[in-house]
Amino acid sequence: MIQIMNGSGFKRMMLSAAANIEINKQKLNELNVFPVPDGDTGTNMSMTINAAAADLRKLEKPNLEQASSCAASAMLRGARGNSGVILSLLLRGMSRKLKGNKSCNGVLWAAALQEGVDAAYKAVMKPAEGTILTVARLAAAKAAKVAKKDKGFEAVHQAAINEAKIALADTVNQNPVLKKAGVVDAGGKGWLLVLEGMMAAVHGNDIEVPEDLQQEQVQEQADFSDFNTEDITFSYCTEFIISRENNKDPEALRAFLNELGDSLVLVDDDEIIKVHVHTNDPGAALHEAVSYGSFVTVKIENMRLQHTEKVMEGAPAEAPKPKQPAIAEPEKTFGVVAVCAGDGLASVFQDLGVDGIISGGQTMNPSTQDILEVVNRVPAETVFVLPNNKNIIMAAEQVDALSPKHVVVIPSKTVPQGITAMLSFNPDGTEDENVEALTGALSTVDTMQITYAARNSDFDGHDIHEGDYLALFGSALFGTDTDVTVLLRQLAEKVRQDDRSYITIYYGADITEEQAAVASDIFTEVCPDADVNVLYGGQPVYYYMISAE
Repeated sequence: MIQIMNGSGFKRMMLSAAANIEINKQKLNELNVFPVPDGDTGTNMSMTINAAAADLRKLEKPNLEQASSCAASAMLRGARGNSGVILSLLLRGMSRKLKGNKSCNGVLWAAALQEGVDAAYKAVMKPAEGTILTVARLAAAKAAKVAKKDKGFEAVHQAAINEAKIALADTVNQNPVLKKAGVVDAGGKGWLLVLEGMMAAVHGNDIEVPEDLQQEQVQEQADFSDFNTEDITFSYCTEFIISRENNKDPEALRAFLNELGDSLVLVDDDEIIKVHVHTNDPGAALHEAVSYGSFVTVKIENMRLQHTEKVMEGAPAEAPKPKQPAIAEPEKTFGVVAVCAGDGLASVFQDLGVDGIISGGQTMNPSTQDILEVVNRVPAETVFVLPNNKNIIMAAEQVDALSPKHVVVIPSKTVPQGITAMLSFNPDGTEDENVEALTGALSTVDTMQITYAARNSDFDGHDIHEGDYLALFGSALFGTDTDVTVLLRQLAEKVRQDDRSYITIYYGADITEEQAAVASDIFTEVCPDADVNVLYGGQPVYYYMISAE
């Protein structure tokens, strides 16, 4: 039995844990019971822990403090989604306890596990049972109990694993949604995979990512920055990764995209398809691509607008854009950054005075580092952050500790909430006044969204089939149908019942102006006393985002 763990051992443990998560990330994703496309647990946890693995590989013969500190710092900055943030906090607390130690026995390891649990619970405002927090807490408690009798590292860690398995199995009984679906908590399963991956390294059976998955990682890091955009024929630079979920031939997608635009790069293997294409119709590209599987990431940029802005600034079009300072000097008291996906939504936020846009949302949760970089470029002393997604709030909340600026997160869970909050922003007010006004505005707007079912599901009384339209009201599933106009009418009737006066329909990248006009007509007919507006949002995945006030 291994009695002591040192820095090199910790490095190997973390690399093995990261590989275990990477290998099993799709299985974690499939544990998510809500059938809408989203930034799934497995993907978020994998990207978070692999940020640590990448930095650890650069260290040669680190001591324990160096290795744990390196892992914690990388994971904090690379954290994505709630599960990724909690995972990073677990390691952050563990690193804090290991600081100043060259080696670790079972007693110290049990204390480190508990410190990680304390750090994670402290960051979650309303901890729920049946989650990764539950599994980590019970595992740490068991480790501490065993450490009183056996100070050996391996014995204590094995006790944590054994208890984590029991706790994970019980999550299905602690969460009504999990119980109905008959699955365990995805985040809790992820933590068990981390612990098991660590133990594999302790036994000398280090887990490594198979070559085919390594190739996927290389492809995900492909650099599309060298394309020439001086002579712009097609306006939108469109990039996305989709997870392959059927046997459709990617060459058919290649042929379709070749007809749709130029500068096409398509790489694929058994797991993913990654695409870069310049086109005037990104919606058509995304609509065709989704027939191959679910989106992992989506990025759409208006190259013509970027080119025009360079010319307007007086710089030659071919000249490189001046590099912005990493940390902007304050020129004003307050600034705001917002998270959204879609050039139309970005324009709405910018028109309302937002200083910086962080590309992201459903299916593509930005990391803490992504948010930090945009915050630091805002020339203000205090920067308000509008996450506009419940799965991004925790990542945003980590930025204040990393930035020299004062960062305040307004917990907006949807883009319409963020837009409504910006209408209340007063650059001449105090911080407390703005916090009160922006936070108070969130409850004044109802958000409705229409997307598609990513998989078959029996959820909350709805018999859902892959590809069906899904309507959400707030965070709850409102209805499902094969006809989107049926859902639009049902949502409009709900708005009328709630006596809302102002309705704004943001239509996505897959919706034409004509289709958006039909949606507007439905709401105008059903809600004749309401003021109905239609705006292009350009958001992927979600056909409509609808705000009602």
